[in-house]
Amino acid sequence: MSSAQYPALPSPGPQCASAPDSMEAAVAVAAGQYGVLSWPQARECGLNRYDIRRMVRRGEWLHPHHQVYVVRRLMPGTGTPERLRCLVMAAQLALGPRACAAGPTAARLWGIRGLDRWNGHGIHMVVPALKRPRELAGVDLHGWNVRPEEVAVLGDGLRVTDPGRTLRDTVPGLDRESAVCLMDSALNQGLLGQEDIPRLNDRMRGRAGCVDMRRWWGLTDGRAQSPLETRIRLICQDGGMPPDELQRRFTDREGRTVAVVDFWWEGSRLIGEADGLGPHSTPRALARDRERQNALQMLYPDVRIVRFTWADLKRPGYILALVAGEGRGGRAATLPPPGATGDG
Repeated sequence: MSSAQYPALPSPGPQCASAPDSMEAAVAVAAGQYGVLSWPQARECGLNRYDIRRMVRRGEWLHPHHQVYVVRRLMPGTGTPERLRCLVMAAQLALGPRACAAGPTAARLWGIRGLDRWNGHGIHMVVPALKRPRELAGVDLHGWNVRPEEVAVLGDGLRVTDPGRTLRDTVPGLDRESAVCLMDSALNQGLLGQEDIPRLNDRMRGRAGCVDMRRWWGLTDGRAQSPLETRIRLICQDGGMPPDELQRRFTDREGRTVAVVDFWWEGSRLIGEADGLGPHSTPRALARDRERQNALQMLYPDVRIVRFTWADLKRPGYILALVAGEGRGGRAATLPPPGATGDG
């Protein structure tokens, strides 16, 4: 398999032509590569080894891998998505033109949600058909046989396995809930379609976890907009009370949309909302949710509304009791509007 079939390394660009401005040109190259550049790129910008050693001794440049450098002032903050891209770019430049991000790292680069929070330093890379073992600091390196058509390019030259291949490499190491979260997220974002699932199952045939993955696809729903929604839905399915509809639209008398809710149970006239961290945490979002809930209850007085949080996942019986209408003391578990306190 020719390496020419794989996406090429980022080009140093025309800004490297001016020798008097060689340092500025090198920094400009790094700025376009998440703060990273290689020795060949620095050399094309007019720098020599003495220049680079001087920058490293001063602490202005970091030297994470052989012939790879990071401009310290351009290095993104720890644990941020930009830091992940920086580390992946550094590994790509060190490993060569066939290397790409894979597994959980690729999932995070695609924005596929459902994994645990990134630890801020470890990444997964693959060099297809790697012949000899290699070690690279902070890199879990694989030699999987990734086909050229399974590699995509993101952002400023980041090479990454495509969404389908990413799920095939990531899902077998996950529990059911996390796996379905990733699958839902990929479908919801349009990274995969239902028509892609048979092909993915075929390519998983014979690999560890292929039976689980085929079964878990049957639990997916691309309408889920967050991992919390996915996990709540699975609890309800396991408890024999799956929602009848996701992202149900409610309108006023003129047909204008009042709200789109996360879960809807038709028989019990129940709305379920997943209140995850982030979107529902700001005062503005809480006020908007309160107005929406008040409007729903005015227009649909027979509807009951319950809200779920991440903490509720530790108590699946509590979630099922809310759905069944069994509040504390046996009363219907209608919750107050978001952000409300007390009994008033």
